[in-house]
Amino acid sequence: MDKLSFMAIYPEIFLLVMASLILLVDVGSRAVLRPLAYYLSLFTLAAVSVYYAISLGAQISPNFLGANAEIVQKFSGFSGTIVSDAMANALKLFASVAVFVTLVYGRHYAVATGLLARGGEFFVLALFLLLGLCILVSAGNMLTIYLGLELLSLSTYGMVAMNRDNGQSIEAAIKYFVLGCIASGFLLFGISLVYGATGHLQLQEVFMSIMQQQESMNPQLLVLGLVLIVTAIGFKFSAVPFHMWAPDVYQGAPKVVTLLIAGASKFAAFGLILRLLVEGLAFMMPVWQQMTLILAVASLLVGNLAAIAQSNIYRMLAFSTIGHIGFILLGFSTGFMHGDVRGAGVSFSAAFFYTVIYVLGSLAAFGVLLHLGRNGKEVQNIQELAGLGKTRPFMSLAMAVTLFSFAGIPPLAGFFAKFGVLQPLLASDSSLYIGVGIFAVLMALIGCFYYLRIVKIMYFDEAVENYPAPTGWTQTDLLLALNTVLLIALGLMPDALIWLCAKVIYFTLGL
Repeated sequence: MDKLSFMAIYPEIFLLVMASLILLVDVGSRAVLRPLAYYLSLFTLAAVSVYYAISLGAQISPNFLGANAEIVQKFSGFSGTIVSDAMANALKLFASVAVFVTLVYGRHYAVATGLLARGGEFFVLALFLLLGLCILVSAGNMLTIYLGLELLSLSTYGMVAMNRDNGQSIEAAIKYFVLGCIASGFLLFGISLVYGATGHLQLQEVFMSIMQQQESMNPQLLVLGLVLIVTAIGFKFSAVPFHMWAPDVYQGAPKVVTLLIAGASKFAAFGLILRLLVEGLAFMMPVWQQMTLILAVASLLVGNLAAIAQSNIYRMLAFSTIGHIGFILLGFSTGFMHGDVRGAGVSFSAAFFYTVIYVLGSLAAFGVLLHLGRNGKEVQNIQELAGLGKTRPFMSLAMAVTLFSFAGIPPLAGFFAKFGVLQPLLASDSSLYIGVGIFAVLMALIGCFYYLRIVKIMYFDEAVENYPAPTGWTQTDLLLALNTVLLIALGLMPDALIWLCAKVIYFTLGL
């Protein structure tokens, strides 16, 4: 193998080595907080985040730290199965930061609920989850995508089932595992059909084969493979009607694991769409765009309406997530309009921006809930947050800002995320897209109801739970404060992140 091939996977090799080292080191540890495994994990995540940030800067900025952008802008290794480009490094950077924040938020919760009683496998599995995500978003080959997705999924299944003394957790793990295996089967079968139609597994070669419309290609086989691939993506994104696992897993899994599913894993689903549908099957965009539009509309409808009826905070957040997925999928549904793909860059970058803001909000919301569950008693019912504004003002403020951002209330970041997705719809000449845009606005207004209901319960209802008073600012509090400030700052000054998302899409897809 040449040196360039290994350059493409240096951070992934480091992740693998450190995850294995942490597993070995933790074998001899008896400390309740698992400090060595915890801090080694944070060091690993910080190191790869810095590497990805530097690589991303070199790929989108001329002469960044002396790098030649023309050389490092995009290169591949291992015969094109691994690609290092702006999209890969951006998604890996955001995912690494998300996992870092998740570990900080969830460490004391994991101790309180007994997840670390038998060992520090949680930290190791979190790193393997990130490793699978990195392989997936860097894939230049459909089989590499599948291998990365399976590594990510198997790590997630194990973490969902870690609380093996809890029947609800085991039930959630079994449901997630069975449905996940079905989705993986759909994806693998879809890939095999695309291979049968085009004769290639490399994404670039699949793209060229479809563009050239080879006589030997079977279009029916290609469309069937595309349908199966979109079905698998719908499951991984928890889009309706493939959402049935999400509420049960959000409620039954250990909540720090739920945050990994709601947070970092969403970057993997986004990367799955970019690699398979946009890069490999771009010339099938008129076909798969109709599918994503249907998934988006169904997700907006079911997610927002079902969330109203929920009394469990985690089931409500699960249906809320489904509604947000509808907005992200809308961004992928407007790239090709009236035979023109010039708007694809704007639409895809808006979807990317929305994904980042959604994950940032999920980190803050679950950060508050994990912090409140550090005494060993999880917050389950929405009514348990009653009076939080008086007993824990900082926690209630962080949660309120997050909920306002989810609702899309200006000037918070969630408003600009929704505006960026809706703008191409409402500015189009198509009555269909304008109608979908108006429908999305109405669903967002419905979403405001169940978000504002929680704010009302926190600030205007009498307290039903006595949460322990804060003993001082901890690293979790400081990180949660930064998380909350970012939601406000990115609403007041969104230009930098919007520019970054647009640059990443431009340099990756050449749009």
